[in-house]
Amino acid sequence: MGNFGTNISSTTSFTLTGFPEMEGLQHWLATLLLLLYAISILGNILILFIIKEEQSLQQPMYYFLYLLSVNDLGVSFSTLPTVLAALCFHAWEIAFDACLTQMFFIHFFSWTESGVLLAMSFDRYVAICNPLRYSSVLTDIRVAHMGISIIICSFCMVFPLPFLLKRLPFCKANVLNHSYCLHPDLIHLPCGDTTINSMYGLFIVISAFGVDSVLILLSYVLIQRSVLVIASQEERLKILNTCVSHICAVLIFYVPMVSVSMVHQFGKHAPEYVHKFMSLVYLFVPPMLNPIIYSIKTKEIRKRLYKMFLKPKL
Repeated sequence: MGNFGTNISSTTSFTLTGFPEMEGLQHWLATLLLLLYAISILGNILILFIIKEEQSLQQPMYYFLYLLSVNDLGVSFSTLPTVLAALCFHAWEIAFDACLTQMFFIHFFSWTESGVLLAMSFDRYVAICNPLRYSSVLTDIRVAHMGISIIICSFCMVFPLPFLLKRLPFCKANVLNHSYCLHPDLIHLPCGDTTINSMYGLFIVISAFGVDSVLILLSYVLIQRSVLVIASQEERLKILNTCVSHICAVLIFYVPMVSVSMVHQFGKHAPEYVHKFMSLVYLFVPPMLNPIIYSIKTKEIRKRLYKMFLKPKL
């Protein structure tokens, strides 16, 4: 028992890693990541500002988009401190508790994003399949309850992860594979039994991402069935066009996530930079592309952007 306590207390920090295989290109990589951060943060702040200021956007679909943008900012700010410190200032050490805190927030915002995308698919289902009941089903109060439920559910799912790790002895080399802390990375470092950690991690992946993705797919099957009964081809395309932004958001979130999981499970012999690259795509691409997609595909947001940046001042 005494040895167990000693092992835990001796672990005061972890060592982050960047891309040692690309040592000559570190400055270019840092510049690229900073550019992605800037696009993501400014783009999502702009979406938040437009939704708040534009009266025509005060409706459920855009409340969920507002929550998605807040969540994407959370993802960006969760990884920014250590990525910036590691790649720009070569500060590769992170304190044990700080690493667990960062891990909590990265996974919390990932789970929340999945829940928000599910809520947005429900919004599209009601709008297309039950348009006459849309305003009575998705009231402001109900949308607020859905948002709060998503946040509470994500918090409860992720909250045990740091404590399940903290109970374990860390007696191996505490070198991480990324410039931020992820649960799949940390779970390989303890020298104790991590069966409970692995089982709980698998449980929350299946119960959150698995269930959410199945329900999103089901909502689009029902939408497709509803749209097919419409006689006019033009109307079908018009209705489906309202779903394009959400479908893109779902794909850019779930495809990299599934790819990361596949690489971890079946690509154990793949070069280390492949794992790192896939992880970067998973965490950096959705927050960057979401505001771009919604700006391009949402007429009200496009019009507001035109007024703000392109309309000539008299």
